[in-house]
Amino acid sequence: MRNLCLILGDQLNIDSALFDDFDPEADAVWMAEVDHETTHVPCHKQRVTFFLSAMRHFRDGQRAEGREVIYHELTADRRKDRGKTFGDVLRKTIKSEKPARVRVVEPGDERVRTEIASVCDDAGVELDVLRDTHFYCSIEEFRDWAGGKKVLILETFYRMMRKREGVLMADAKNPVDDRWNFDEDNRETFGKTGPDEEIKGPMSFSADDVTQGVLDLVEDRWGDHPGSLDKFALPVTRGDARKMLRYFIKTALPRFGTYEDAMWTGEAFVYHSRLSALLNIKLLNPRECVAAAIEAYEKRHATIANVEGFVRQLIGWREFIRGVYWLKMPEYAERNALAANRQMPSFFWDGETDMACVKHAMSHVIDHGYTHHIERLMVLGNLAMMYGADPYAFHEWHMAMYVDAIDWVSLPNTLGMSQYGDGGVVGTKPYCSTGKYVDRMSNYCKGCRYKPGKAVGDDACPFTTLYWDFLARNETKLKGNNRMALQLKNVVRKREKGELGEIRDQADTLRLSWAATPSAW
Repeated sequence: MRNLCLILGDQLNIDSALFDDFDPEADAVWMAEVDHETTHVPCHKQRVTFFLSAMRHFRDGQRAEGREVIYHELTADRRKDRGKTFGDVLRKTIKSEKPARVRVVEPGDERVRTEIASVCDDAGVELDVLRDTHFYCSIEEFRDWAGGKKVLILETFYRMMRKREGVLMADAKNPVDDRWNFDEDNRETFGKTGPDEEIKGPMSFSADDVTQGVLDLVEDRWGDHPGSLDKFALPVTRGDARKMLRYFIKTALPRFGTYEDAMWTGEAFVYHSRLSALLNIKLLNPRECVAAAIEAYEKRHATIANVEGFVRQLIGWREFIRGVYWLKMPEYAERNALAANRQMPSFFWDGETDMACVKHAMSHVIDHGYTHHIERLMVLGNLAMMYGADPYAFHEWHMAMYVDAIDWVSLPNTLGMSQYGDGGVVGTKPYCSTGKYVDRMSNYCKGCRYKPGKAVGDDACPFTTLYWDFLARNETKLKGNNRMALQLKNVVRKREKGELGEIRDQADTLRLSWAATPSAW
């Protein structure tokens, strides 16, 4: 064998750089379902199903193309392959097949990249790591852009990428409609009456024989893992992924940006695309998503504000986050700027809580392995940070519970943006708020036994209680942050009024009660 070409579970793109010089007579594709990847964090059943079904469909497609595929498949027998890692399975294949070289596209997880390199080094086999051309910006290009900068600003990077790629540009220097960013226009709520039309949600897909086999396997082998399989409806093939993109462009893009921060009872997706999982395992390419959105704008199917909001997530935020990950790893994972050390409360796994907003958000996580970005950041993430969760523990929870979580995208978004564990590399301030924010952006507080405006008492909102406690607890660490100045002044006023002591006592009681109910996971 000339080349053993590794295809990881998040690299299911048919235009992979691995195939540029692939010789069916001398090379083989290698893919592996690995127990450790489903159990090192207790993966949501839908996350496991999505990855394994997509991998098996991709394997079958490669074989149909005439390529040899060496595929390690898990069975329902939990005793078999228990705890085995990529390294364990790869080591065995190298020993039996004796390839001259191992090739892999840049993995999306520093741990996996290190493990593969170690195995090849031990076996004395050359390892060829190829650039991941799925992304607009290479790791080296981002490093060059970041070089010498004291602060990495997303907006600066985003504008550079727009100019470089010619995306939504009137000419070489100026954006269409004379504005780079329409974020301020994209913060509408549904008011008190709710959406003025039926929200269709993303396209759903039925299980074929391959997917059904995986569903049965997951229930048999990982039936005690969190989450439910009852509503699994994701596409797992390239063809179906493209159908889902077209459906989003047609039905939801015209209102995506406007309501991208809104939340409403019973609406897990609102106008969000739910394409992140498909992009992150590369069944979709960001370029085709950007092109489809721009075409919708040019045909006047969607306004510039809605299209720019979608494009910014792809060519701006997604690329920026990946760049930060590889620029700062591996030490980035150890960052804990606020010295938070608590483990995740049990309701982050099972949704059993009286807080209506958390219960609603967790029902979406359990049913779909998904919530949109505001529920992630301003409900679940906000609460975890103010509670004092260890930022890496929050990242591990996110990796376990979200279908679209890959280490490169999860870690900077969770440890950095959500938990402020990196001290401001990704987010310029901690994203904390009282219950009043949730009340403004949703109808979740209606009927909840907690009152968003109260910080003390039996009906005090835990968000509001923990908000003031969080600011007081971290006052010294945050006092140099200009964006926090007004919030910290309000802490001083509460202290001067003698209100802070009772609030902090209530916060301590909350934390003790949540810590006293450990999760089964």
